[in-house]
Amino acid sequence: MATEIKFNADGTINFGDYTLTFTEEGFEFDGAILATEYEIPYSFQGSVSGYMSGRAGVPGITNTIDKFPFAVDGDATDVGDLTAAKYGTMSQSSEVSGYTSGGQTPSYTNTIEKFPFSTDTNATDVGDLTQSRSRGAGQSSAASGYISGGFGGDTTIDKFPFASDGNATDVGDLTAVANDAQGGQSSSENGYTSGGDTSQKNVIDKFPFASDANATDVGDLSQARNQTTGQSSTESGYNSGGFVSPPEVNTIDKFPFASDANATDVGDLSQAGYRGAGQQV
Repeated sequence: MATEIKFNADGTINFGDYTLTFTEEGFEFDGAILATEYEIPYSFQGSVSGYMSGRAGVPGITNTIDKFPFAVDGDATDVGDLTAAKYGTMSQSSEVSGYTSGGQTPSYTNTIEKFPFSTDTNATDVGDLTQSRSRGAGQSSAASGYISGGFGGDTTIDKFPFASDGNATDVGDLTAVANDAQGGQSSSENGYTSGGDTSQKNVIDKFPFASDANATDVGDLSQARNQTTGQSSTESGYNSGGFVSPPEVNTIDKFPFASDANATDVGDLSQAGYRGAGQQV
């Protein structure tokens, strides 16, 4: 039987035997409110801080882990160190930890390093990739970190668990050899690898998080390019910048997560460039 809702002249509302009364401080309810537990879905997009771990530059290759706030505009602080100085790494994020995998020291490495978000401290070596590699694409699901392609990795898609420290396993392959900083994107259900120095530099590959499987070609970028940067919203993947042998480009491409489709050119960077870092909030 449906509960009768009655709106009264004095501003109160009756729900069957219960009454909702509005006051200057808020509202009063003379019945019981049933509260059910609701779990907020995991999203790898951050809301507190951004991190950068390892890099090449002046004075050279470093092991620094930098952290900067999302809530206010400000400088980054040095909050810890990787186990070794390296660059060209792939990054992943769980709800509680950041991961830095692979990279160059300058030789290719297979190390998976982890550092906590709750405290500022050094990273620890928690496992190995199936191959030493650099400058591939990194993706994150709610349960696992992924690395796809990269120098030394060829077509391999590696996966490692967030729940426990352990080595990565080879769970599939990209549709083509993907080297040289292709863009990595993540939806709640799939990982994407777009562009890169492949035989088909415009390819958008997709692989599932729910099962271990090869990637499938689900679309094309608006132009073939490598050394691109990937970003992800809750609904779309983005691929920005890149290199087209030569020159570098300023293109921002966007493709949907809800369906398999080509990317469209939706804007331009403030200046052309390649091999950048992608963030989202």
